[in-house]
Amino acid sequence: MNALIPSVVKQADNRAFGGISVEGSVFTVVAAGETLGIPIASVRTIFRATGITPIPLAPQEILGLVNLRGKIVTAVSLRRRLGLPHDEAAASVLAVGIEHRGEDFALVVDEVREVVPLPEGRQIPVPSNIHAARSGFVRDVYQLDSSMLTVLDLDALFDFVHVQQVAAE
Repeated sequence: MNALIPSVVKQADNRAFGGISVEGSVFTVVAAGETLGIPIASVRTIFRATGITPIPLAPQEILGLVNLRGKIVTAVSLRRRLGLPHDEAAASVLAVGIEHRGEDFALVVDEVREVVPLPEGRQIPVPSNIHAARSGFVRDVYQLDSSMLTVLDLDALFDFVHVQQVAAE
């Protein structure tokens, strides 16, 4: 994994990854057995999120604060954010460092995979049978050779103002 980190960050900064356009590619992660895509332009690093400090009264998907190279960032559980089952025994400390709208986050995932180019003309409509609470986090769905890939909407994923409003209702 350590060999992957510098190359992902370096390549994302150069806006190309092995000849693949960053704009048309996603970094894949796994949460509760589901493979999901994150726009690679937002991925900064991959790291082990140890020493997470809980935040009192924070929404359940915010695990707390973590130190990332001297900077304090918000640690967010992808499982909890998507309403997926949380497995305490398999609680991951693997995180993807993401910059979104000028703020850094540690998105805690079960595992990280590879960079996947999104094939032109293979985008399909978001299926209507996805639960409304979950579909709000989906930006796109792509038909790959042997599977479908859900690309996450980072604007929705990191919109915690909306979470607080829903919790208050």
